[in-house]
Amino acid sequence: MVRTRYLVGGALILAAIGFLLYSGLREGSIYYYTVTELKEDSASLSGKEIRVAGQVADGSVDWELDTQTLRFTLVDQGESLPVVYHGVVPDTFQAGREVVVCGKYDQDGVFLADDILAKCPSKYVPRE
Repeated sequence: MVRTRYLVGGALILAAIGFLLYSGLREGSIYYYTVTELKEDSASLSGKEIRVAGQVADGSVDWELDTQTLRFTLVDQGESLPVVYHGVVPDTFQAGREVVVCGKYDQDGVFLADDILAKCPSKYVPRE
């Protein structure tokens, strides 16, 4: 009888630990779409909170200082995505750099970003 209690208790503890690990890994794994993937699946992703990765197109950055509105275009494999962001821009944000934007894709084909994650260059280059 006592042995059965220990087995049931141990099984419950292992099940709880397994569930916590599964849910933690599922929430911790962050997926982002490429611009091409978003364009291919735009109907089902419209209005949902998603992340999109791409490169900031040269000459596409338009910063309105008075409203703190940033407009730019993400490009990936020939596809482009206009992005609008309100807020503080990361120091590492610039044209030609890889970024991940978090927000919603609207019905007009514009990505309304709530957050911008600018990737750092893979190689350190000192200032001259």
